[in-house]
Amino acid sequence: MAEIDFEDFMAVDIRAGRVTRAEPFPEARKPAYKLWIDFGPEIGEKKSSAQITVHYTPETLLGRMVMAVVNFPPRQIGPVRSEVLVLGVADSDGAIVLITPDQDVAPGQRMH
Repeated sequence: MAEIDFEDFMAVDIRAGRVTRAEPFPEARKPAYKLWIDFGPEIGEKKSSAQITVHYTPETLLGRMVMAVVNFPPRQIGPVRSEVLVLGVADSDGAIVLITPDQDVAPGQRMH
């Protein structure tokens, strides 16, 4: 495991956001959803895609808080320009489970 300095870690801007819209992403190579996430007035709404179809549906994602890296450069994923990286961990079968705050927080709050 490579070590990094605390300053390197702090350079990664991880924020809480609320999913405002979620749709299937049939053009993706692996099953995924297109997400629109509100990060509050400072950052606004950002778009992403996430391979989270095993544990979630578009309906269960609406209003859900997620954690995402907001300062990576955007990536083009097929027809979708992914502006943030939604964070998750793999379960025992490799399906992604979202990392979320365990209480409601204001969109845009930075991870400390």
